[in-house]
Amino acid sequence: MAASTVTVYTRENCHLCEEALTTVRSVAESVPRTVTIDVVNVDERADLREEYGDRVPYVLVDGTPKFKYRVDESELRGVLSDP
Repeated sequence: MAASTVTVYTRENCHLCEEALTTVRSVAESVPRTVTIDVVNVDERADLREEYGDRVPYVLVDGTPKFKYRVDESELRGVLSDP
């Protein structure tokens, strides 16, 4: 099973971002594939701040957008469990 990368666009002091990261980390530990989690703080780059603004957390799996604002644990587990 190939490894996957989950990218989470966040910003500081964002409670939804913390919830999303907790869910992503929990699911990543429970699936059979290797999952790399890449956390990107949109406030650190003007282009990302402009693109995402308050639309965080924004979550991509292997470069494909999957979630905005909330991460559905069951859906993420399904995505990461598919061969």
